[in-house]
Amino acid sequence: MIRQYRNGILLAIFVTLMVSASNVYSRTSDLQGKAAPNFTLKSEAGVNMKLSEYRGQVVMLNFWATWCGPCRQEMPHLNELSSKYERLGFTLMGINIDEDPQRANNMVDKLLVGYPVLYDQSKAISKLYQVDAMPTTLLIDRDGRVRYVHRGYKKEYLPLYDEQIRALLKE
Repeated sequence: MIRQYRNGILLAIFVTLMVSASNVYSRTSDLQGKAAPNFTLKSEAGVNMKLSEYRGQVVMLNFWATWCGPCRQEMPHLNELSSKYERLGFTLMGINIDEDPQRANNMVDKLLVGYPVLYDQSKAISKLYQVDAMPTTLLIDRDGRVRYVHRGYKKEYLPLYDEQIRALLKE
């Protein structure tokens, strides 16, 4: 009897976790359509970068962590997007949430990341942007409004990123 009860609880917990995980991908963000909250963070180059200084460009914010396998999978593709659209008015900022920036630097060097990586060690900016999944990627239009929010990583996101960037660059 106790064994069945325990198995039932474990099953209920598993189902709850699976539903929660699938909801992370499908939930819309309160930020969509609103002005992107401004922030200033230090980059791996030691320079402070302020989001508002990129008004007039299409900006992609990609929140990631070194412990996130899907983040590592996605980074080479993001590198390609950055190179492909940078000259057209597109800026990609990787925002690392690790407490130790050196771990992030090691990964950035290993993966040959070519776009700026910023450090949100306190996770204040992650909270501001309602980051609840790794990675979380936002696309911000030239007027500074959050247009698209992608939680987690799916291969289907890669061509979608490309399509959304092109559309925002044409506006």
